Amino acid sequence: MDLRKLKTLIDLVSESNISELEITETEGKVRIVKGGIAAPVQYVQTLAAPPVGGQQAAAAPAAAAAAPAAPVESAPAGHAIKSPMVGTFYRSSSPGAPAFVEIGSQVKEGDTVCIIEAMKILNEIEADKSGTVTQILGENGQAVEYGQPLFIIE
Repeated sequence: MDLRKLKTLIDLVSESNISELEITETEGKVRIVKGGIAAPVQYVQTLAAPPVGGQQAAAAPAAAAAAPAAPVESAPAGHAIKSPMVGTFYRSSSPGAPAFVEIGSQVKEGDTVCIIEAMKILNEIEADKSGTVTQILGENGQAVEYGQPLFIIE
């Protein structure tokens, strides 16, 4: 991976609300984690399985013991439309435009439900199932992660 691409990725993480980015390519794997002052970068030249044991295994129980038990959230009933990428979630095509869908809206498979901006490109996200929107889980203008549920359809 060339240095210009690596610098672009570091800038993307530092300027966004995401705290961690991991990219795997044929020539290696890059993991960027946003810290308090600087973003540490880990670059692995060859693809390898994560280490078993060692510091990571020892740190995990300590971190689990230090963190208070989080309440278990039940999964919402219905079909979740999930984010296919990391980016910024928008419910409408422009700030003054009406939202693509509201709670109670009927959607058909292939209807646009939102936009996710990733690397200055606006990507229309389509419903992968027909039904009625029962929940909107994404916040307008907020960062979303890959696989994060955005809408619930029944």
